[in-house]
Amino acid sequence: MHKKLLLPHKNCLTCKKDFLWRKKWQANWQHVLYCSERCRRNKKSIDSSINSSINSSTKS
Repeated sequence: MHKKLLLPHKNCLTCKKDFLWRKKWQANWQHVLYCSERCRRNKKSIDSSINSSINSSTKS
């Protein structure tokens, strides 16, 4: 069995892909929400699109 299969994983809030624990995230794994710097930077565009879709559905 590979050790990588035993690592914790999370889903990225931006791209929704699964990502594994990394040693550089060891100190703050509970606060890691995005799989990459690119996803972290793009979180505003995703958040705004989600909010606009929610607002449009509640107005109907």
